[in-house]
Amino acid sequence: MTAHVEHKSHAPTRVGCAVMTCSDTRTPETDTSGQTIIRLLKDAGHAVVSYQLVKDEPKKIKAAVKKAVKNTRVQAVIINGGTGIATRDSTFEAVDGMLEKRLDGFGEVFRYLTYQEIGSPAIMTRATAGTYKGRILFSTPGSENAVRLAMDKLILPELGHIIRELTKD
Repeated sequence: MTAHVEHKSHAPTRVGCAVMTCSDTRTPETDTSGQTIIRLLKDAGHAVVSYQLVKDEPKKIKAAVKKAVKNTRVQAVIINGGTGIATRDSTFEAVDGMLEKRLDGFGEVFRYLTYQEIGSPAIMTRATAGTYKGRILFSTPGSENAVRLAMDKLILPELGHIIRELTKD
């Protein structure tokens, strides 16, 4: 058995997650990306501990992340929206400034997979991931297709394994 398969075999199958959509325009009724994340997490057997919409403003995003990780049931925070290069896109700056350890591979592989699907516009995404206060944070673009790609190809296959690595001695 290879090392990564061995590690995954000891990983938790149920992870407590906070889901956050960063947007100036979405409402709970129009937040299809946030609802997609919630549905995919639940379908995979994970617990959605909290869900919230946050204005795409760094102070509000940081406050929401800090509040989420104070909940001991939250092991992962999955954020969508605000990762582009438009003037109002500030999620990356807020999240990146909080990360204690970065998982650069998440953004790199996400951009590669996106490039395979849509071509050169993939260079404009600033998807990122890393750790904060013993939790994993993922920040993805806000489009439903991007969320589905990140969840199906990267987050869901590794979520339990990442939590195992974060919590082992």
